[in-house]
Amino acid sequence: MARPKPQRMNPDDVRAHAHRRSGNPARRTAAPAAVRGPATAADWVAGARLRTLPLAIAPVALGTGAGVVAIPDGPWHPARALLALVVALALQIAVNYANDYSDGVRGTDDHRVGPARLTGSGAAKPRHVLAVALSFFALAAIAGLALTIVTGQWWMLAVGAVAIVAAWFYTGGRRPYGYYGLGELFVFVFFGLVATAGSAYVQALTVNTEAWLGGVGVGLLACAVLMANNLRDVDQDRTAGKRTLAVLVGPLAGRILFTVFMLVPFGITGFFALLYPAALLVLFALFLAVPACVIVLWARSARELLLALQLASITALSYGVGLGLVFAL
Repeated sequence: MARPKPQRMNPDDVRAHAHRRSGNPARRTAAPAAVRGPATAADWVAGARLRTLPLAIAPVALGTGAGVVAIPDGPWHPARALLALVVALALQIAVNYANDYSDGVRGTDDHRVGPARLTGSGAAKPRHVLAVALSFFALAAIAGLALTIVTGQWWMLAVGAVAIVAAWFYTGGRRPYGYYGLGELFVFVFFGLVATAGSAYVQALTVNTEAWLGGVGVGLLACAVLMANNLRDVDQDRTAGKRTLAVLVGPLAGRILFTVFMLVPFGITGFFALLYPAALLVLFALFLAVPACVIVLWARSARELLLALQLASITALSYGVGLGLVFAL
């Protein structure tokens, strides 16, 4: 009787298999995620993680409004604001696909309990997910180059390059800093301070107090969204050897930190209200923020934490757009 020919593994499968066998012993013994596929258009859209996109819109809206305040005379620059928005959105989507790829080939998503990922579930080949991530990084770079040409501020290319490198090494590379509790620092700096101050700068070629303080506010809200996500996956991340801030400080301290991240920005809003009375209207976003805090403090299921994440994301959007309008009008 003829012996069956051994099946040849796809190169992507070989790499993913090798990554799963290396590193944390828990990863080597864990059961792999269920394989399904092929990925549908809806799966690829879900891979962009649309609920995180408000974190890209908020700082651009707030920074643009702050920039309008700082313009000494003349109109604002809507084209520059649009390019800044493209940079922020493309970078956010690129990070999401890059995380999908990197966590998938490492085997981190084998322990996942949330929505299935493209790479970890086997719905898409790792190289295809990587290609999509790189495409969005390229789009962010092109929009950033256009913004640099329009403003004539060539030093901004260095800032853009640092942002792209930081986005990749969040979960990519041999020692991703997102695996060592530094994820919140990344989102605070790049989706808070840099995105807000940068959006203000391309309008007025200066950064005012409104932009810096507003950047702190939206940055903390972005940290809250990430914390809610990591609290949901804390047990799975610990098993996979992914030491997020939630893993390092523990669930209780993580829940308290989430509450701090959510509420401190409204203290900043109170300060702004001394100069811009209309900023008091932004406090209505507390009707979203407070329930999110209550849910996280007493949550017992992943579904509850997902709801808190969504509320935090909408809070960030309301905060950024609201303050941006207060400044601009």
